[in-house]
Amino acid sequence: MKIKLDENLPFRLVGILSELGHEIDTIPQEGLKGCNDEQVWEAAQRSGRFLITQDLNFSNINLFIPGTHYGLLLIRLRDPSRNALLNRIQTIFQIEEVERWQGCFVVVTDHKIRVRYPK
Repeated sequence: MKIKLDENLPFRLVGILSELGHEIDTIPQEGLKGCNDEQVWEAAQRSGRFLITQDLNFSNINLFIPGTHYGLLLIRLRDPSRNALLNRIQTIFQIEEVERWQGCFVVVTDHKIRVRYPK
């Protein structure tokens, strides 16, 4: 899966997700650190990448309708420390069939995964 990591996620995820067979790039690597959400979204779409973020500006399913983009994972943890984020994302990518999430709107919390598939 081609993935773009937002700047609000630990850089160590690049190595972890790469080892699991994914092609990763990040907002900081592209020189987009500090850019607005629209620019981040456009960069992910231009490169055909599934965006992973913690940014609540990406939480409106009416704006990010499944099937109209390459996929979006919004991670919402009660304690979003680096280790908690690393552990939760790594676990999800190890046990879930994330390749099926292309074009989906996905919300991950401490105990749940909600996937909205294209209609």
